[in-house]
Amino acid sequence: MLVVTRFDVPEADGPGFLAQAQAALAAFAGRPGYVRGRIGRAADDPSAWVLTTEWEGVGAYRRSLSAYEVKVDAAPLLSRGRDEPSAFEVLVSEEGSAPSRRAADAGTVAVGEASGP
Repeated sequence: MLVVTRFDVPEADGPGFLAQAQAALAAFAGRPGYVRGRIGRAADDPSAWVLTTEWEGVGAYRRSLSAYEVKVDAAPLLSRGRDEPSAFEVLVSEEGSAPSRRAADAGTVAVGEASGP
């Protein structure tokens, strides 16, 4: 699973943002299922930043969000992210392709409905 969170950061706030992003990345790195992460800034726009993390699966990522360290060090940063989809399943990589793990009814069944009779 790939998580991509984009940020709009005033250029003057860049150093402080980088320190906060590094703390968030370290918090994620300590969680089970974490694969790797990166912090980047756009080459053509110093106010555009990105935090990417890779996980063994969606469950590992979602469980990481409940960890104390992540709530303290990453949640404040993530709250600054753009309001857009950020979690993506990886379908093709240099290791090869993989079938989608999404449930066949993922687009029609809402949270809490799947456990009904």
